[in-house]
Amino acid sequence: MVERSDKYERLIAAGRDGTPAATIVAHPCDETSLRGAMEAAAEQLIDPVLVGPEPRIRSLAAEHGIDLAGRQIVDAPHSHAAAAQAVALIREGRGELLMKGSLHTDELMREVTSSATGLRTERRISHVFIMDVPGHAETLFITDAAINIFPDLDTKRDIVQNAIDLWRGIGLGTPRVAILSAVETVTTKIPSTIEAAALCKMAERGQITGGLLDGPLAFDNAIDPEAARIKGIGGPVAGHGQILVVPDLEAGNMLAKNLTFLAHADAAGIVLGARVPIVLTSRADSVRTRLASCAVAALYANARRATTAVSAA
Repeated sequence: MVERSDKYERLIAAGRDGTPAATIVAHPCDETSLRGAMEAAAEQLIDPVLVGPEPRIRSLAAEHGIDLAGRQIVDAPHSHAAAAQAVALIREGRGELLMKGSLHTDELMREVTSSATGLRTERRISHVFIMDVPGHAETLFITDAAINIFPDLDTKRDIVQNAIDLWRGIGLGTPRVAILSAVETVTTKIPSTIEAAALCKMAERGQITGGLLDGPLAFDNAIDPEAARIKGIGGPVAGHGQILVVPDLEAGNMLAKNLTFLAHADAAGIVLGARVPIVLTSRADSVRTRLASCAVAALYANARRATTAVSAA
């Protein structure tokens, strides 16, 4: 048995302390997605509005003993319509979070990224995995391993800023951000090392704010103090990275899945950079991981709500 830490439990407990976030759930039309939303509601993390074919949702709930008492259902005939309606409800101000149900991620994100009717902002949309790795003392963020395939420097700036804003928004303080590559020296032979160095300079000049950046760093000297010491890399980030910024989606996807399947890590995750945070769950996610995803999104929604209230005052 793999010993689990209490990282996710702390996040879930913190999420319960706030007001449940109004959450639009798009097409929760299988047991996993419907039960996941209702379990998060039972934990007082979210206040869900279900969008999809109402007869199918009610039948599914009855079949699997899921209590929908008091929950609003917005009828939509199929998954395409549910995605469009869910995004429209967010645009109307009826939700602080958007949550994926049983439809394909591409189907939902197509509506989110629509230039005319979507949820775009001036910030590039990106994904963050919130990793609980057994044996590693701290929560790790990995970004972006799900949305941007081969991001350019400007996109990476937004990816980094999105992750920093999330880290700070859920109350974890000032993050140590490691910009990953294959090596820790800058070389023209590996373009990601040049972009890593540029991102660090951008942070020095105020183009990225709120975090401590270092890079390029190889994975070992980003997260292991002894590896950083052996390589002679000093500073507050080397060996103590908390946000790991990967060169591209392929590298990030392989890193996250290696940690999941070989180190038995849990990988919660949300999408940032849209008008509201988006909870993207997988059918393979455990209950604990689903709750952690909702907890992180709810904490961030509460922080954004508080910031808006202060600004309005």
